Amino acid sequence: MFVSYKWLQDYVDLSGITPEDLAEKITRSGIEVEGIEVPAEGVENVVIGHVLSCEKHPEADKLNICLVDVGEEEPVQIICGAANVGAGQKVAVAKVGAVLPGNFKIKKAKLRGEASNGMICSLQEIGIEGKLVPKEFAEGIFNFPQDAPVGEDAIEALMLNDSILELGLTPNRADAMSLIGVAYETGAIIDRPVKLPESDYTSTVEKASDVITVEVEAKQENPIYLAKVIKNIKIGPSPQWMQSRLIAAGIRPHNNVVDITNYVLLEYGQPLHAFDLDRLKTNKILVRLAKPGEKIETLDDTVRELLPHHLVITNGEEPVAIAGVMGGANTEVTGATVNVLLESAYFASSSIRQTSKDHGLRSEASSRYEKGVDPIRVELAAERAAQLLALYADGEVLSGTVAFDEQDKSEKQLTIELEKINRVLGMSLKTEEVLDLFRRLQINAHADGETIYVSAPTRRGDLVIEEDLIEEVARLYGYDHIPMTLPVHETNPGGLSVRQQKRRLIRQVLEGAGLMQAVTYSLTNDSKAGEFALDVREPVKLMMPMSEERSNLRLSIVPQLLESVSYNLARQQDSIAFYETGSVFLKEEGHELPKEDEHVAGAITGLWHFHAWQGEKKQADFYVLKGILDSLFERLGVASCIRYEKGNENDLHPGRTAAIYFNDEKIGYVGQVHPSKEKELDLKETYVFEVKLEAVYAYGQAPLQYTAIPRYPSITRDIALVVDREVQGGELERIIKEAGGSLLKSVKLFDLYEGDKMEEGKKSLAFSLNYMDPSRTLIDEEVVKAHDKVLKAVKEEAGADLRG
Repeated sequence: MFVSYKWLQDYVDLSGITPEDLAEKITRSGIEVEGIEVPAEGVENVVIGHVLSCEKHPEADKLNICLVDVGEEEPVQIICGAANVGAGQKVAVAKVGAVLPGNFKIKKAKLRGEASNGMICSLQEIGIEGKLVPKEFAEGIFNFPQDAPVGEDAIEALMLNDSILELGLTPNRADAMSLIGVAYETGAIIDRPVKLPESDYTSTVEKASDVITVEVEAKQENPIYLAKVIKNIKIGPSPQWMQSRLIAAGIRPHNNVVDITNYVLLEYGQPLHAFDLDRLKTNKILVRLAKPGEKIETLDDTVRELLPHHLVITNGEEPVAIAGVMGGANTEVTGATVNVLLESAYFASSSIRQTSKDHGLRSEASSRYEKGVDPIRVELAAERAAQLLALYADGEVLSGTVAFDEQDKSEKQLTIELEKINRVLGMSLKTEEVLDLFRRLQINAHADGETIYVSAPTRRGDLVIEEDLIEEVARLYGYDHIPMTLPVHETNPGGLSVRQQKRRLIRQVLEGAGLMQAVTYSLTNDSKAGEFALDVREPVKLMMPMSEERSNLRLSIVPQLLESVSYNLARQQDSIAFYETGSVFLKEEGHELPKEDEHVAGAITGLWHFHAWQGEKKQADFYVLKGILDSLFERLGVASCIRYEKGNENDLHPGRTAAIYFNDEKIGYVGQVHPSKEKELDLKETYVFEVKLEAVYAYGQAPLQYTAIPRYPSITRDIALVVDREVQGGELERIIKEAGGSLLKSVKLFDLYEGDKMEEGKKSLAFSLNYMDPSRTLIDEEVVKAHDKVLKAVKEEAGADLRG
């Protein structure tokens, strides 16, 4: 929102307050002033000149020799190349010695043999942005009205010596999207009254209701619709002061009718629209929802297809405007317009927001409707516009207003205790002080004891709950005036929770192992939503997705990591190791919101270890990734609860995948991406893992205990077991550990043999068993007894025979 300092002075007295002071005060009260701009800052010695004569340059077809009166004793000769310069015009002249934007200094010059004592300027050359210059002057010099005084400061006449404050408004402060709204805010801050504009005018005997009727079918989307009729207007340029104010606010002037509707929009925050009454074809306005397949050509000469939820203004037969967004070309005000129908309405913000998004149209009007307008100002703005049309377009305003109005305009009643205000803010305000703050805001409030009753005006739609009132008190009293206090109750020292500690440990271990943290989207598309999922469920779909590629919440982190791997491989990064900790989203029956589970996932490809000098090279493989996970589980203190089993996961290689179990609960997997998936994503051999963290976080690790270094020797026995090929080494290891008893301290698989000397369908697995008693030296008979139990167990439970 751009606010002209000089325009703001029409509504509130700013004497003694500089633009910089005002910006500081507004920022401190809660609305950030992002910057102050003086459009013609540094521009000097530019005056209004009168072109007395204009003749073609004898030596240049595109140059003109102009004799210009600049308010001095003698006129000056200026060479001008603008195609639209002519005798009799009032123009902006930079005299010799003038300074233009960019520190461009004007000097005497000779152009093709003729002297030039100055420069006739376009608006762009004196500091106005090109897109804001009126179209008729966009390609040439600007013409002042004929009554402009010669020799006066052109910068002052164009109001370019103004200060423009840029307000960074949050969505809840729709009330400040108008000059009057900013005036209320400013008046409250500096405790000065607000002066509202007058709307007096003389109307004709003829009634507007004799010319037009208004009917509203979509009452929920359009609870207020007012129509005024202005006849016999004369289309022309709007007054210079109005054009300058529009330009300061970032709006390009067009003609008096359009400029007046835009001016009132900025003044009151109430959008208006003017229809050419004669081109309306009927004497009826019907507001309804669009019909399927209905189309309209809008003011930007684009044919747009309407959807059934779009609100449209029609003449009873066809659409003439998309309500609150853009008017139709079929009723556009043109230079030939004589009679105007002026629309002022209240449209539901949700309806305008959806329509604006569907058509990709966002205007000054739609942005205000989206955030909500003041229903009280619908009529006030219409009357103000009618007054200005009578003044500056010579319009005859027909008496009365044709209205449909079913909107509740009552003020919202709020109650709050003084004790709560002081408790929340840490202050000791008195009731009289709080009431005075509301008086400055021009909000009706009274007190009964320490209970304060507030009537929130319709212009302040952001005042809904008690906390809103507390915020108003705090920001107007001054955040920097709130006393600093320390807590008086006992406090607990800060620290990380167990979950936070383990999350940090996971990141430290994985990064220490050489993986780089990635942060990917939690959103994915329909086809990828179920890939690599540990919990196969129906994906959670977004109601209003940004795109089809981001329409579902993810069930797994791995697909997004593989996207990152593929992206990097395509940019010649051959060796990649990523990990990510984040949430997956699981739909639950009977719950509106999904359950969030925290997972950790990783992906590696390419070379894992490479030393060119020593000639060492190791390719990333299954065992590299499993080793990283073993280290992670060891550091987390859950290694004793973890086991791996052969896995058969979707999208993973069936022979190079393991499922990860925490006790008897499956919590993850580790393995190679299926070759067909690798081909689809244009990947090399890539390995991934994903683990649920809830069970790990919930596991209560036993306190750390130390044991003495054994003083007595251990005894090692190696056994080679012949089993069916389907028997897994991990299963044999489990059986051996359970059968070995307390003396068996470790079991290690060190050999697998499936050669030609082995029976068909069989394999040999060799284990090294270590027996030890830390309190004494074992005798051979004790070890043989324990070892025999092991051999018996593997025979009975796995059909294993001791290899000869």
